[in-house]
This record gives sequence, structure tokens and C-alpha cells, in this order.
Amino acid sequence: MYLSRFLSIHALWVTVSSVMQPYLLVWGHYDVCKSLIYTEEGKVWDYTACQPESTDMTKYLKVKLDPPDITCGDPPESFCAMGNPYMCNNECDASTPELAHPPELMFDFEGRHPSTFWQSATWKEYPKPLQVNITLSWSKTIELTDNIVITFESGRPDQMILEKSLDYGRTWQPYQYYATDCLHAFHMDPKSVKDLSQHTVLEIICTEEYSTGYSTNSKIIHFEIKDRFAFFAGPRLRNMASLYGQLDTTKKLRDFFTVTDLRIRLLRPAVGEVFVDELHLARYFYAISDIKVRGRCKCNLHATSCLYDNSKLTCECEHNTTGPDCGKCKKNYQGRPWSPGSYLPIPKGTANTCIPSISSIGTNVCDNELLHCQNGGTCQNNVRCACPDAYTGILCEKLRCEEAGSCGSDSGQGAPPRGSPALLLLTALLGTASPLVF
Repeated sequence: MYLSRFLSIHALWVTVSSVMQPYLLVWGHYDVCKSLIYTEEGKVWDYTACQPESTDMTKYLKVKLDPPDITCGDPPESFCAMGNPYMCNNECDASTPELAHPPELMFDFEGRHPSTFWQSATWKEYPKPLQVNITLSWSKTIELTDNIVITFESGRPDQMILEKSLDYGRTWQPYQYYATDCLHAFHMDPKSVKDLSQHTVLEIICTEEYSTGYSTNSKIIHFEIKDRFAFFAGPRLRNMASLYGQLDTTKKLRDFFTVTDLRIRLLRPAVGEVFVDELHLARYFYAISDIKVRGRCKCNLHATSCLYDNSKLTCECEHNTTGPDCGKCKKNYQGRPWSPGSYLPIPKGTANTCIPSISSIGTNVCDNELLHCQNGGTCQNNVRCACPDAYTGILCEKLRCEEAGSCGSDSGQGAPPRGSPALLLLTALLGTASPLVF
């Protein structure tokens, strides 16, 4: 009897878990900016925080090499095989498509066989350093959502720096250093992301994990975005609510994952041993077959889509905002200062919609379409919003305690809902089951 009751409860839990799963998955998606809801006053817009879906951002970038003539093939030259550094009869020739290795092959879909790749000139001018800057530009602020992955078809560099810019390439900051010997190359002790924590997640480190010479199984270099997310969201990123809460309240953390440009500074090719073999300089070069950058347009939680037109990305702004990043209020909607949307409270966030300016409203303060009363306020004769006790403002858009400077953790304002449809269903189901007796 006890077993049958246990199995009944287990079956109920499986059922509820399946119901809860879709509900849990919507946490942090923010895939709609507004929806029509029905109230006693009729249909009104319910505004929520929103953002574009994560996508492959390499489709929208421009690439620049410095020095500009560093790509191999002009004039044609020979280089050594990837797997055998002493077999040096391979040829790079920019005038022959089958032998050319232009920079766009870092972002293609491997249409030719074998794999396609960009390649630099060889280190024929040794001991002058062989250094290359690869700059990836979007002309748009983007938010990184996954690891940056660089796949080399040469040996991975002995020394490399990944840098970021937040001001379209005017200034640069290091993201991560890579070296076979961090102390010698950059005067830094070697670390990995696993050595970091929530409190040190913004630390710039030098890692030796991805710097080796020729090896067929050692082609990839990572900049670990997801491992840093995991400090807040858990090892499988299941607690995105926690991560979004941190991003919402910590500007430095949010800015850390935000870029307008990335720069890969290749400082020293893979040597594989202590000394450079001056008799076989054609074995030293850089070759990259793939760069993966996954992210989304930064729209300040005011848009769900980003248009790519005339080689330019622009957010399709909602919430009466405008600008490439939805970074300001539209004309006649400066009734309060512009503010980015907020991820909180989970799961819908706060839209922080721009509201009409006093001068543009006239006598029509509210209606049931665009100028709706917020936070449970009701529109009275289109001339005023009657607000709940906790709210104030033209459209009931402000917490009354904010004006008094008394909002606190015990005020009860802005707290996420305590229940969910799935939990209510679980309660109902368990309420119908007989109690277990042990």
C-alpha cells in the first residue's frame, strides 16, 4: 500500500515537473517587449524588459589586419606543412584562388576541402618580430553570450593578447593574455578561469592553457564567457535568474561582457622549442581557420530584434525609445529621464518605458492603448490616472517611497511574485493525494 502511494506521488511529481519545465525555461528569455492584457478598463499594453536572441555575430563584423600586407601570397611564397615542419613545399599565392588565404576565410563556412583558413606571411625577416593585429569591428555595441573561440591551423601562438574596446576602437583594454611562459612574456603568474571566483571574475589573467606548438589536437584558443557566467548561474547555467540579477545591479560586470570591437594581437608564432630554427623560417607563421563570436545587439532591454541594413546593425526600439542602442527617449516622450530596462523582477523585468512629456500630453493623459496607466492604475476620463497607494506620477510610473527616499528591502515593492502556475498546480495535485503514513 505504501509503495503504491509512493508511486502515485512520484507520478504526480513527474507530471508537475513537465508542467514546470516550460515555465522555468522562460526565465531570462525576455523575448517580448509588450503584450495586450485584459483589465476591467479593457485592453491595455503590459510592457516588459526585452532583448534580442543570441546569434552568430561574425556575420556582421568587419575585419582589419595590421600590417595590412601581412597576408601571405603577394608575392607567392612557400611554407612548411602543418604536421611536418620540415616539409616546406606548400605554396601560398594570392593570385590563385586554390592557393590563396585571405582574411575572410576566418569566417567562412568551410566551403572548400580541406578546411579553409587565413594565413600570414612567414617569419622570413627574423629576428624582427612577426606580429599581427586582427581587429573585429561591429560599429555597434554588442553583448557577448558565449565563449570566443579561435581555431588555428598553424601552431597556437607562443604569445597572444585578446583585447576589447567599448568606444569603437578609440581605446583598448586587455581581455586575456596567452603565453607558453606567462612570467617571461607578460610578467604575470599563470592562471586559469577555474582559479577565479564571483569576487575576482573581472580579473585579467594570463593563461598557459592554450599555448602549445605543433599538435593536431591542439588548435583551439578560448576566451571563457560561460565559465564566468557559471560563477553566478551555476555550472550548467540553470540559475539564469541569479546571473541576470547580478548583471542588472553591477554595471562593471555588465560592461565586462560588452564590446564594440575585439582585437587579437598575435605577438610570437608557435616555435615549439626554446630557440628559433633560422634554417627553416618558413615553418613559422600564423594561420586561423575559424573565429566564433556569439552575442546579441545591446538594446538596453528595449528591443527584441536588431536590423542589419547598409552594413550596419541597429536595434528596433520599443518602449518609446530610439537610437542605435535604444539609448534615449523619443521626441515628446521625455516625461521622465531615460533609463535602461531592468531584468528584475524575474521573470518579466521592468520596461522603464519612456512616457510622454507634459507639454505633449495636453488634456489626454491616458487611454487604453498607448498612454495606459501603469502598476495597476486606472484611467479616469482620459485626464488622470488614479494610482494605487504605493505608486505616484503622471501614469503611476513611480514608487511613492522613491520620492520619499524610504524604499528598502522591507518595503515589499518590486519583489518577484511568490507563486507560479506550476507551484499552484503542484499544491492542488498534492492536495488530492492521500497522506503517506510511515
